Amino acid sequence: MSVGKLYPIGDEQTGIGIDYRLVGEVTTRWWGDFVSTEYRRISDKVRYIIELEDGRKGMCAIHKEVGRAATGTPTRYRYSFKGIGHLDKPKE
Repeated sequence: MSVGKLYPIGDEQTGIGIDYRLVGEVTTRWWGDFVSTEYRRISDKVRYIIELEDGRKGMCAIHKEVGRAATGTPTRYRYSFKGIGHLDKPKE
């Protein structure tokens, strides 16, 4: 798994740490899954900006994977994410 951040759109100051796996990436679509590294409520009714370990960012929709909770106390759920468009490279 790789380390990244998840930001609610419009609130890029309060990122949520995530361990993610980018499963697939083609020209204008990408997808994967993640678990939160912090105990914070994540709504799957909100759009997010995901920031990957290499600094690329993109808007995505997430979905809680019911019945696939990761071990730990308190329970950490596994989420899938799907993005449309390009993953933007960081500006240098």
